[in-house]
Amino acid sequence: MKVLKTILSWIYGAVIALRHRLYDWGIKRSYQFDIPVVCVGNITVGGTGKTPMAEMLIRELMDSYTIAMLSRGYGRNTKGYIEVTTQHNYLAVGDEPLQVKLKYPKTVVVVCEDRVAAIKRIREEHPEVNLIIMDDGFQHRRVRAKVNIVILDATRPVKNDKLLPLGRLRDLKRRLKAAHIFIVSKCSDSMSPLDKRLWRNELRTIAYQAVYFSHIVPMDIEPLFYFEEREHIDYGNQAILLAGVGNPRPFVNEASSRFNVVDKMIMPDHHRYSREDMKFLMDKLRKHPRAIILMTEKDAVKLFRSGKHLPEALRRAMYYQPIETELVDGPDKDFVGNLKKEIEFKDFASRKKQSKKSVNLDDDDTL
Repeated sequence: MKVLKTILSWIYGAVIALRHRLYDWGIKRSYQFDIPVVCVGNITVGGTGKTPMAEMLIRELMDSYTIAMLSRGYGRNTKGYIEVTTQHNYLAVGDEPLQVKLKYPKTVVVVCEDRVAAIKRIREEHPEVNLIIMDDGFQHRRVRAKVNIVILDATRPVKNDKLLPLGRLRDLKRRLKAAHIFIVSKCSDSMSPLDKRLWRNELRTIAYQAVYFSHIVPMDIEPLFYFEEREHIDYGNQAILLAGVGNPRPFVNEASSRFNVVDKMIMPDHHRYSREDMKFLMDKLRKHPRAIILMTEKDAVKLFRSGKHLPEALRRAMYYQPIETELVDGPDKDFVGNLKKEIEFKDFASRKKQSKKSVNLDDDDTL
C-alpha cells in the first residue's frame, strides 16, 4: 500500500509542478485586479484555521475597508455565483461561508468556483467594496493576490511531510516562497522563544516574509436553541463532543480541559448530518442524560435550521463553542499595521525595496 501511495504521490507532484510551470511561463494566465485581494490559504489538507483567520481579518480591517469575502463554497450542492445571506441553508452555500455571514452580516460574502468571474461581478454589483478576502485560494493561481497569507498548523509541521496521498501536502513546499505573511496557528501557551525562532528560520526564506503566531481563544459556550427555562452549565459538567472539522484535536483538547468528556462523535470535515446521525447522537444522550452536547461553530451552522426535526431533549442539550483567532503575544497592532502596508503597496518592486530597508527581528528572536 505504501509503495502505491508513493507512486501516486510522485504522479501528483509532477502534475502540480507542471501546472505551476505553465503559470510561471505565462501559458496559463493569471489575473490581477484594481482592487486588493488578500488570499488566506495553506498547502495541506485538513483544518489549519483558515476560516477563523479570515474572520479575524474581517474583524480587524472592517473599520478601514469595505470588505467582501470570496470562497469556493466547498461541499455545497449548487454551482455558480451566489451571494450568501443569513437565510441560506449551508447545503446551498457551504458551511464556512454561512458561518462568516452569520457572524458578520454586513460583510458581503460570495461563493463561486470561478474566482476571476466572481471578483469581476463583485466589482460590478458592489462598487463600495475596496478589499477582497479570498478564502482558501493559495492554489488558485488564476487570481494574483496582492497579499498571500499562508496558515501552517503548529501541531502538524510541514517540514517532513509528503505530498498526497502519502502525506497531507496538497501543494509543493517551494510554493511557500509565494507567501507574504505566515501565520503559525494553533500554538500552545507553552511555545518557547526557541520554538518560534526555529519556525521563523524555517519559513522566512525571503526578506519580506513576516512570521506570526496565533492560537484559538474559546469564548463562552452558547446554546444552539433558545429555551426560556434552561439549566445552568458549569465547567466540569459531562459533555458529549460533536465535531465535523478538518482537525478536531484542538477542539477536543480544549473541551476536555473544561468538561468531563464522556463520549465523542467525530465526523469528517464538511460532513452532512443525517437523521441516522441524530438518532446515533440521541442514543449517546440516553446513556448520559446529564451531559450536554458540545459542538464546533461549523457544526452549529449545519444543525441550527434542522431544529424542528430534532427531539426536544436533543435540542435542549445542544451547545456550541464560539472561537476567535488571536495572536499569541496578545493584540498585535504591528500585524494589522504591516498587513495594511502590504495591501497599500503599489507593486511588487516597492514591497521588495521596502523589505530590504527594514527587516526587524521580534523580541522572541533573542534567546
